Amino acid sequence: MSEHATIGVFLILTLVFPIAAMIAAWLFRAKPEPSEEKLLPYECGVDTQGPSQMRFKINYFIYALVFLAFDVETIFLYPWAAKFQSLGLFAFVEMIIFIAILVVGLWYAWKEGALKWY
Repeated sequence: MSEHATIGVFLILTLVFPIAAMIAAWLFRAKPEPSEEKLLPYECGVDTQGPSQMRFKINYFIYALVFLAFDVETIFLYPWAAKFQSLGLFAFVEMIIFIAILVVGLWYAWKEGALKWY
């Protein structure tokens, strides 16, 4: 098989499997009749008291997103550190550039106040 045919087969499989799984889940699901209790907004049996919509400070979410971004980027450091001796100078320079981009991102987040927890 040529390289393009292999890519085509993988593309078709990545489309067919999720669609087949969703169709199978829809076909074999339990289909109970909705009761009055089931149609209530909360199934836990406790009605809300007061407003159910509260405002949260966006800083908590920004703080979490910055943490997640730096946490995921740190994962890229482990394989590089494991193969550091065999990669050579080019990989070292590339990692310095990568870390510099992370430092610039951290500086920007700090400057914008994304790391303030208040």
